[in-house]
Amino acid sequence: MAVIDEILNIANIPFIIIVFIIAIGSIGFAIYLSLKIRDMPEGTQKMKDIAEYIRQGARTYLRRQYKTIIIIGLIITVCLAIGIDWSMHWRIGEFSIVFVAFLTGMGCSLLSGYIAMYTATQANVRTANKVREEGMSKALQVAFDGGLVMGLAVVGLSLLSVMIMLFVISPFVDTYTAIEGSIIGLAFGASLAALFAQLGGGIYTKAADVGADLVGKIEAGIPEDDPRNPGVIADNVGDNVGDIAGRGADLFESITGETIATMVLAILLFATAPVQYKIYALFFPLVARACGLGATILGKFFVKGKDTDEPWNILVKGLYSTTIVCAILFLVICLVMFEGAAAWFFYGAAVIGLVAAVLIGIVTLYYTDERYRPVRSISDACETGPATCTIAGMSVGLESTALPVIIIAGALLGSFFLGYTAGGILTYAGFDSLSGGTFATALATMGMLSICGIVLSLDGFGPIVDNAGGIVEMAQLEDKVRDETDRLDSCGNTTKAYTKGYAIGSAALAAILLFEAYLGLANKAAADAGKTIDFGLQVPHVIIGLLIGALLVFVFTAYAMRAVGATAQDMMVEIRRQFREIPGLREGKEGVTPDYARCVDISTKSSLRQMVLPGALVVITPIIIGVLLGAMGVGGFLMGSTIAGVLMALYLNTGGAAFDNSKKLRKKFRDKSKPETIEAYNAAVCGDTIGDPMKDTAGPSIHILIKLVGTISLQFAALFAVYYLLQIGV
Repeated sequence: MAVIDEILNIANIPFIIIVFIIAIGSIGFAIYLSLKIRDMPEGTQKMKDIAEYIRQGARTYLRRQYKTIIIIGLIITVCLAIGIDWSMHWRIGEFSIVFVAFLTGMGCSLLSGYIAMYTATQANVRTANKVREEGMSKALQVAFDGGLVMGLAVVGLSLLSVMIMLFVISPFVDTYTAIEGSIIGLAFGASLAALFAQLGGGIYTKAADVGADLVGKIEAGIPEDDPRNPGVIADNVGDNVGDIAGRGADLFESITGETIATMVLAILLFATAPVQYKIYALFFPLVARACGLGATILGKFFVKGKDTDEPWNILVKGLYSTTIVCAILFLVICLVMFEGAAAWFFYGAAVIGLVAAVLIGIVTLYYTDERYRPVRSISDACETGPATCTIAGMSVGLESTALPVIIIAGALLGSFFLGYTAGGILTYAGFDSLSGGTFATALATMGMLSICGIVLSLDGFGPIVDNAGGIVEMAQLEDKVRDETDRLDSCGNTTKAYTKGYAIGSAALAAILLFEAYLGLANKAAADAGKTIDFGLQVPHVIIGLLIGALLVFVFTAYAMRAVGATAQDMMVEIRRQFREIPGLREGKEGVTPDYARCVDISTKSSLRQMVLPGALVVITPIIIGVLLGAMGVGGFLMGSTIAGVLMALYLNTGGAAFDNSKKLRKKFRDKSKPETIEAYNAAVCGDTIGDPMKDTAGPSIHILIKLVGTISLQFAALFAVYYLLQIGV
């Protein structure tokens, strides 16, 4: 009997309908919000012109970047079609369309980034105009809705693509294990596209930002986002291609990879369970993701406030209400989809994930908000110069790794023991306490990522209000308008820091989930040959893999930081040239404008050139390890890259955000009549230029690195196991 016949059992139809309706409905609601934003007035003609410059730059960059990614992706597609679909599967009579799943994942990831970028470049100028016409609270709503389009579209596309691939594959296979081989390709394609999108966008945005800041603020002594600065449009374009398009692709692959890894674990762990509960376990991540989408839409309506309210206090109501609704919906589906008392323990594991998501966000806020000790300590250190500022910022970044790691460890341990208890209650043959514990850690990850839609909305809010402030400054609107956009921008820095903490926490759990799924597939392939694979640390292959995995994170970070520095140098040379060669530009003479397009072009070409080598390194390394050291070496490699990657990303993301907000705090203390305050501000700007590539290029790209190596290893797990068995003569 084909798997599709069991999936389409009458008991499963309500879940299938719910998932499809919510996935399509969320995408439809995102389109509605996008059209609603587009119909709002853009403001003055100068505001319209500036917004159009930003849109054109973002479109041009994405066109070139996507062309590069598609070429790389098509080469890999051919390799998958020949190396897996034809050579490995069709020859033994097993249906396989890994290459189709890979293309689908890559395409949806790129589409997610484009949708996010399109809406953000429409919302930025409307947000600025709302501040001008109606005040802060109305503008906040526009910016939040712009971010919500990204959240709903990304999660909806992920859910829909997984469902479609499941129904494309299942009519042609007779076992559930045959599904996993093809559907993993979806996560592989999404991860590959996301890495290049985030890395390239991060290089672009931070090179433009650093170049514009160092020459404009420090050398020329002009304000941030001043229209005289030739790099200012490139800087604002960068917010959209890095923080928006890159993050949209990043979170799409996180959600997709985590959903598929949970499905793979469900197939492996519930292999001997009754058919109905086996299907329920398979569908649970999809239904849970749909519940998260529904909760996100409900959470939107709690985002309300007055002009006198703190923007963060308005936004956080949506976050907390979404979390509460998710907890309620999770209880319902756990009681329906799992047996007896075990359902309560599995529900507890999911709630632990939800709680961990909130706690990691709170810790990140503490380390990045200007109201608290870490950022204030960096700001104080600026008074004695750039060196002490840098030392203080690095110290804060290193310290900030402790509490999130403890929270992640606690979530893993707590969910495992709840699942361990549930596994002892269930009486399925072959399903034991260890199986229950492993599956419960997957449910904790599902819990953490269930609020991804609302978190993405907060993430998108940040770059939109940042752009709005830039447009207000370049359009030379009244000071009171800029004061209000500064309030929103300060809140946007908080939301971006919060979401980056959330992203690395979810990436850590997702990477561990991928690792568990990899071990399951590799052991299954060995068991089919009557052998076992030892992944213990006493095996040299594992130790070598572990070291190389950790090394990859450091080398990748070095390449990413170097790429920003090299591109920023090109940008600084061009900005200096224009200040030097265009008469009246530095002085702001009437009718004199810089060549914005030249700076956009420099940042575009350089970032695309610089992204290829580190991206290729991530793709090739796990395959080389698998060929040289077999499945055991890859197991160690995944452990090393996950541990080093989580710590490095926490350090880079949080430390970089603390640098950024300490600069904004020093800006408040700046007084032109007191030279020492100007010098302290310049020191903070130097610290911020170090923090920029940390938090917006290398850090976010490591999120994807640890998941991409996991999905690649998962895709080739059986091949690595078979290769190892051939090496030992089996």
